[in-house]
Amino acid sequence: MDHDRASGEGVNPQEYTLIKMQVLEPLPAVLAGAAGKKVFLVAATLRPETMYGQTNCWLGPEVEYAAYEVTGTVAGEADDSTVVFVCTPRAARNMAHQLFVPTMGEIKQVAGPFKGAAILGVPLKAPLSVYEKVYTLPMLTVSAFKGTGVVTSVPSDSPDDYAALRDLKQKQQLREKYGIPDHCVLPYEVVPIINIPGYGDTPAVFACDQVDT
Repeated sequence: MDHDRASGEGVNPQEYTLIKMQVLEPLPAVLAGAAGKKVFLVAATLRPETMYGQTNCWLGPEVEYAAYEVTGTVAGEADDSTVVFVCTPRAARNMAHQLFVPTMGEIKQVAGPFKGAAILGVPLKAPLSVYEKVYTLPMLTVSAFKGTGVVTSVPSDSPDDYAALRDLKQKQQLREKYGIPDHCVLPYEVVPIINIPGYGDTPAVFACDQVDT
């Protein structure tokens, strides 16, 4: 497979873990086509062990998303009743060739497409997070061509996550620009999860503070 690549040697497929964050009722208007089903924003991560530190979910305000039906048992549910994944069209096409759908290669879109801005401020139930619910927030660097376009945020260990969350907490005008109520941001603090010698148990905070000074 490596030799089929246009360039580069020794590069193998990268395996992600999907993190399902259930959209809490009521569903936003752009997801009306998924009414009556469990709806999840799905983030692709290389570090599932850090999910205890989730404080929010990042979306690209100008990134295009849609909602797609997937098979329940493949999605980790107890039965085969269909559930809905929200992600980028590119990610959906990839998952359609990895047994997430009843018919290989065929995807059923039930809502969208819509820009990420349409679902900012939506409450989610994030697995393993110490917070009962978290919210979708804007991050301008989210790429539609990497992972699922949905990014779970762990500001204790990711400098990008910490810097973006800090900006939203400190800048009221930024929250207002994207229509984000204060309660979606201000109560959420960094959750220490992993201690790294020399960096402490919030290494992202340490790294950002070092740069700031």
